[in-house]
Amino acid sequence: MHVRSITFFTSIDPFDPQPHLEPLAQAAADIRETLNARGFTVQTVRLALPPWHTWGDDRDVYTLALYLNREAPQMGFDYTSLGTLDATQRNQHTRLQTLTRILEATQTIFCSVLYASVSEGIHISVAREIAALIRHLATVEENGFANLRFAALANVPPYSPFFPAAYAHPKEPPTVALALECGDLLVEAYTDADTLGMARARLAAALESHGRALTIIMDELAQRHNLIFKGLDFSMAPFPTPDKSTAAGIEALGASPFGAPGTLMAAALTTDALRRARFLHTGFNGLMLPVLEDAILAARAGETYSVHDLLLYSAVCGTGLDTVPLPGDVSERALTGLLLDVAALAVRLNKPLTARLMPIPGKQAGDLTDFNFEYFANGRVLHLHEPGEGALWQTMLDEIVELF
Repeated sequence: MHVRSITFFTSIDPFDPQPHLEPLAQAAADIRETLNARGFTVQTVRLALPPWHTWGDDRDVYTLALYLNREAPQMGFDYTSLGTLDATQRNQHTRLQTLTRILEATQTIFCSVLYASVSEGIHISVAREIAALIRHLATVEENGFANLRFAALANVPPYSPFFPAAYAHPKEPPTVALALECGDLLVEAYTDADTLGMARARLAAALESHGRALTIIMDELAQRHNLIFKGLDFSMAPFPTPDKSTAAGIEALGASPFGAPGTLMAAALTTDALRRARFLHTGFNGLMLPVLEDAILAARAGETYSVHDLLLYSAVCGTGLDTVPLPGDVSERALTGLLLDVAALAVRLNKPLTARLMPIPGKQAGDLTDFNFEYFANGRVLHLHEPGEGALWQTMLDEIVELF
């Protein structure tokens, strides 16, 4: 099994970050070496900070982002999340401009915006600003790649170890959690299962077995380095080969091709197995369906499922819409509508969902992407309908926050 990420969560002094980072860097090296030696191959080590408003103004955030982009990889942190930009706070528009500058100026920094929650409702005007940001980020790097480092968060709490959703609680001591890449467990559990009950039991047993082993290791290491071990996120994350594809697991269960009738049931069964399995949970712990990170999902894109099918599956499982390739000329209004749909599901169902949307410059629906990135499988760009006229868009223009 692969560990997608060892994620450290910590507060930091933007004026003197090194004393906070050095003990975590020592812990990261030890944890990475130990997990590799015990047969759990570590892919990356990552650092996640609290929400911006708890630790600095825009200038502090920008300066620290440049510092972390330069120095954190030298200390063993492959990527850093600048926490999340909380839409409930003031100066939202100015902070979005700062976030844009950060993503333009860095290569290893991830950012997010929390624009909806059960307690605060859906910030409709912020959804519109996020849509404009996504369109702009598509022009920053070749193939729209900068959007890989940005996500819109709906009802997502702290301590998810998966990026870009990861952020820390500002008042807790340093914490560590694991994001696990285990699409292969899904394929193995579901292949040749005689009944749904057998498939679910196999998957839950595999998760518990790996979960126990990882927890024993991490409890010992966390104590050694004065960390809180927050838990494991078995979100069935895939790798872009068929043997590690979550969609391949769904197809092995009989929902074949992915997107055929029965796919929703298979997705719900998978999430139920995750919830039944006994281990220390943190983060999403749902079926992850990142289009461009899954070989089978990428191959089926636009043929057997649509963007709205993915949103439907998110209602019973999953993390939302992830690495979804969209036409390069997708409108701001269409993106806003999609973000509002994600937020509506998250708030009404009281579950965490994210949207990591990737307009591809020069591509239309049905065109094949051409990324040269080891963690991506190329797939076809998905169509997104253009919304019509109506009161929903007038509400947006009026920047009214509608609470659910």
